[in-house]
Amino acid sequence: MQKSLHINPDKCTGCLQCEMACSYEHHGSFNPSKSRIKVFDFHDAGRKVPYTCTQCAEAWCLQACPVDAIKLDLVTGAKVVMETVCVGCKVCTIACPFGTVNYVQDTGKVQKCDLCGGDPACATACPTGAITYIDADWTGLERMQQWAGKLDNQASA
Repeated sequence: MQKSLHINPDKCTGCLQCEMACSYEHHGSFNPSKSRIKVFDFHDAGRKVPYTCTQCAEAWCLQACPVDAIKLDLVTGAKVVMETVCVGCKVCTIACPFGTVNYVQDTGKVQKCDLCGGDPACATACPTGAITYIDADWTGLERMQQWAGKLDNQASA
């Protein structure tokens, strides 16, 4: 059974530990701007929501890459950017409907969540359990859409 990140926005306090852990894991520095997970601040609703690549089954980023620099990790199911192949054209950033593939100025390449090879630093670092790494059957795009619909209902109330 493959696993995936599950995000429960109701538990997020906005502490940014996930961003710090991710940037340290991948870049060796505590720099949220280099994190592959971001905490979005819904000011009007008073909520913080972590978001990162959902590892879509459709994987538009992977399909759009003209040099095949994004590969499927058969163990984790993550769509992983092969930095040695990436030419930094940013086509995948345009193809991603969620905006979770990001260009890194320092490297001239793109980055996205790779599930840290099966041990996501963001989930380990999250002190409230807002980010967990669980069986993939319990996560995914449908749940993200359900939660987004819940936000729309709250905003109009």
